[in-house]
Amino acid sequence: MFETLSDRLEGVFKKLRGQASLTVSNIEDALREVRMALLEADVNFTVVKDFIATVTERAVGQEVLQSLSPGQQVIKLVHEALIELLGGNTEGLTLSGEPPAVILIVGLQGSGKTTTSAKLAKQLKKKGRRPYLVPADVYRPAAIDQLTVLGKSIDVPVHPSLGSSDPVDICRSACLLAKQNFYDTLIIDTAGRLHVDHDLMAELSRIRQEVSPVEILLVADAMTGQDAVSVAEKFHRDLALTGIILSKMEGDARGGAALSIKKVTDCPIKFIGTGEDLDGLETFHPDRLASRILGMGDVLSLIEKAEAVVDKKQAESLAKKLKHNTFTLEDFRDQIQQIKKMGSLEQIMGMIPGLNKFKQVKNMPKPDEKELGRVEAIINSMTVVERRRHDIINASRRQRIAAGSGTTIQDVNRVLKNYNDMLKMMGKMRGPMFGGGALQNSGKNKRKKIKGMTR
Repeated sequence: MFETLSDRLEGVFKKLRGQASLTVSNIEDALREVRMALLEADVNFTVVKDFIATVTERAVGQEVLQSLSPGQQVIKLVHEALIELLGGNTEGLTLSGEPPAVILIVGLQGSGKTTTSAKLAKQLKKKGRRPYLVPADVYRPAAIDQLTVLGKSIDVPVHPSLGSSDPVDICRSACLLAKQNFYDTLIIDTAGRLHVDHDLMAELSRIRQEVSPVEILLVADAMTGQDAVSVAEKFHRDLALTGIILSKMEGDARGGAALSIKKVTDCPIKFIGTGEDLDGLETFHPDRLASRILGMGDVLSLIEKAEAVVDKKQAESLAKKLKHNTFTLEDFRDQIQQIKKMGSLEQIMGMIPGLNKFKQVKNMPKPDEKELGRVEAIINSMTVVERRRHDIINASRRQRIAAGSGTTIQDVNRVLKNYNDMLKMMGKMRGPMFGGGALQNSGKNKRKKIKGMTR
């Protein structure tokens, strides 16, 4: 999401480079194109109008800092205005008061409420809380079973709801059980409809009155664009939402919902869904998203993702292997698995400052997500000795590995070449990092370490 918008804005700012100073004329020209880029990204017309007016007011008559070019100055102004448009500050959950703190998850059918409920429970559990999932959707077939399965997969208890029960009764009994079992957070997955109707809102109002939630979070599908904004307006008017979770932000929609919803509803975005995996829920940071839209990357989020998936002991073990020249194909495979846990390659690349410019290079290939799976399959098809002594992999072994992994001999050759290239690169780095030592004796060192092993 936002890829098209980012490319358009990059083109706008590129035109300003080389100009000596900002003038009313070049500001108006640049912001006219910014306006078109935002409208094409499906941002609300009124929101765009106010946004452009804000940037224009700040830019006209402002002296350009000596260290900044006109293009950089406009980027700075647009960046600041984008952060304000997206909400300004990061807003977390309010879970204070007498436990259990009740979180009501609402939204239309298909927006991802059930999966989001499980994602939120997993995130809160990591933070030391004791969540209790409550399936209160008695209308959608298998909705209760779905949340039960998801709860089991993340080891979070799920209330034993019955499809024949009244949703209000379910929530009432869940609150009592939560108190008895000392669960401090109640996450209620409510029913949805294909569109907002009176019966839905009446039921949600009765549940709200019964359980007094500290948070009422709307799950809005970011892929639906301005429809998500309209839905948020209606829910906020009837239920007084405390926050919004934008789901499916990893999709290829234009992103207008994210840029419009806070301004239109005055309701903060608290989380964004970034994938179907139950780890795919991120706290919403307006400043980070604004930086990502403008191609500045998002290093903080990248670091947080890495910290969440990288095992500290494994990282220390890897550092020792790099130092002592014992990095094997098994370690190579483990690093691939860590990368896959962090999300898609495009998401990761989007967080690294400057990499968005490579997308503009003609015929630049996109990252192949399947390639990581192929590499992993090839390494898994090797024997233990082959993974630790790549130098023994001859032609017949390569043929067997290719057949076992469902790939070609050329694929196996490419993996081994990439691995060897990486070893050479680490060998060059080892001198300044660890006090010398190329990889000339790597084969001998590995043979000593696995002496006595057989295939």
